[in-house]
Amino acid sequence: MAVLFSHFLLGLSLAAPIGPINTAQMERGIRSGFWHAWLVGLGAMLADGAFMLLVYFGVIHFLNEPFMKTFLWLFGCFVLTYTGIESLLHAGKQGDSYRGGGEAPIKSFLSGFLLSVSNPMSILFWLGIYGSVLADMIAKYEAREVLLYSGAIMAGIMLWDVLMALMASAFRRFLTRGLLVAVSVISGLSLIGFGIFFGVEAFRLLFG
Repeated sequence: MAVLFSHFLLGLSLAAPIGPINTAQMERGIRSGFWHAWLVGLGAMLADGAFMLLVYFGVIHFLNEPFMKTFLWLFGCFVLTYTGIESLLHAGKQGDSYRGGGEAPIKSFLSGFLLSVSNPMSILFWLGIYGSVLADMIAKYEAREVLLYSGAIMAGIMLWDVLMALMASAFRRFLTRGLLVAVSVISGLSLIGFGIFFGVEAFRLLFG
């Protein structure tokens, strides 16, 4: 039980650092409510699960090749910059969008998935963290236990997604319209900043 709980805490801590996903969840939750924020997290979690499977089967090493890393940095730059600009554009619309109307839930889900799957840092993160954890688990436990403990990691990530969605929707109730706009602008600029960082990294790989 202690080992199961430690892997659950690992998943929680892996999801907690502030990055594009948490920024997008907060902005989407404030703009459209709990379910949209949770769907962003759910989409990202699906990408995390895919990365875990790729690590498990050893395929992820292919994604660590210079060509693939350059492509992923560029793709991540595009997705993050697009999402950030979209957030800025929505910030200017102060009508019903802040009361949770309009946006299709599937768009929030796909946004989270694309933000995570296009993030080379996520790939390197899972390769380094889960790769080492997986190697340790395989050496110590049977396949059924490895699956159970990997599921505990995903459960920790899911709990963090729910907490972020709750936090964002709670803030939404108490913020004034002006502050809501400010949060969307800050979130959008933050995502664009991450996008620029990704673009710089792609430039370094191409011309460095």
